Amino acid sequence: MRQLHFNLFLHDTGHHEASWRLPESDPHANLSLAAHQHLARVAEDAKFDSVFLADSPVLWSDPGRRPAGKLEPTLLLAALVATTSRIGLIATASTSYNEPYNLARRFASLDHLSGGRAGWNIVTTAGPGAARNFGLDDQPLHRARYERADEFLEVSTKLWDSWADDAVVADKESGIHARADRVRGIQHRGPFFRVDGALNLPRSPQAHPLLVQAGSSEDGRGFAAKWAEAVFTAQPTLSESQAFYADLKRRAAAAGRDPDHVVILPGIVPVLGDTPAEARELEAELDRLIAPQYALATIASTLGVDPSYLHLDKPLPADLPDEDQIEGAKSRRTLIVDWARRENLTVRELIGKLGGGRGHRTFTGTPVQVADTIQHYFENGAADGFNIMPAVLPSGIEAFAGKVVPILQERGLFRTEYTGTTLREHYGLPRPAPAPAPASALEGASR
Repeated sequence: MRQLHFNLFLHDTGHHEASWRLPESDPHANLSLAAHQHLARVAEDAKFDSVFLADSPVLWSDPGRRPAGKLEPTLLLAALVATTSRIGLIATASTSYNEPYNLARRFASLDHLSGGRAGWNIVTTAGPGAARNFGLDDQPLHRARYERADEFLEVSTKLWDSWADDAVVADKESGIHARADRVRGIQHRGPFFRVDGALNLPRSPQAHPLLVQAGSSEDGRGFAAKWAEAVFTAQPTLSESQAFYADLKRRAAAAGRDPDHVVILPGIVPVLGDTPAEARELEAELDRLIAPQYALATIASTLGVDPSYLHLDKPLPADLPDEDQIEGAKSRRTLIVDWARRENLTVRELIGKLGGGRGHRTFTGTPVQVADTIQHYFENGAADGFNIMPAVLPSGIEAFAGKVVPILQERGLFRTEYTGTTLREHYGLPRPAPAPAPASALEGASR
């Protein structure tokens, strides 16, 4: 029977931007190993597939708005290896501001250390701020970022395959630790990269860390269809989720892949209460604590306009730059504009809508109501599971794990125990086959 997949998106005090202002919140949780260890253990006890850390090589937002410090995610996940045993560990890393050899090595290392639980959320990084941190005057063009990302993945997968599965023999009697004819350089030459290889690590338990992607623009969807094995996406309505789901599955099939090997996980921000009134009360308290002056600057940046062009108590201007004119997060710009136009929202109302999950589906209600919504999406061609984004941490994931997950388990829609040990096994995905050995290696092996 087909079952749901759940990823926990860890985000300091919660995904609602005002969550850090609640009395229960630790405003320093973003820098606390203990806080992250607790959240990962709660998700693992609930049998989640994975936990996930977003990242960007730039100060993300106005530090006056919310906790802005971000620990480097692969380092943090390596620390979580010691206090978890089964849950997957997914880190974000940019193809625009890294080099393939170092990043391929880093994720292979995490996969070895965790026994096959590593995943890489691949991003191309929008925004001029990050570019200026790496000596560039402005961000590379959107299309160029994806072209670099495509070659980056080509090089990375070659590096992960540069050792054969049977290369390491560790034969003490003969004195041979690894068969040299089963390790090969990749000799890659392309428009963005020149890499000789081989990787300085044997093939990891999963062969390749799980590949995750979150861009929903035209370029992003094409990239996901070619490379992604799990897709995080922001779709605020059921119909939009269904359209995205069908489109990406179709694209994967057209790329020669099994559509079932692309797991689609829309984000959902559950605001839970034991009664509908309790849930609405928490939502209202959070929205009341939003500081609109900070949110206004963020929306303006996404839309490609100066903040002075937006008025809190008026709708979005009619003459905004269209998606083709945006070199940043194209799909997120379109999501925001479409949402505001469809519901005739003022900028202030839009800030309230985005404050909970930045365009992801926010659902306020009881555990049964949240479970019903998740089941409806799952059974009606909108999702293979969900990227769970609690509005408030740690209480949000504790409530979801303790009250929503048991309902879905009782309905047979979510696992009660792990059946595998690797992240690929959790998501029902195959281990990549090794690349064919070069002719010289085959000849050497046959002598």
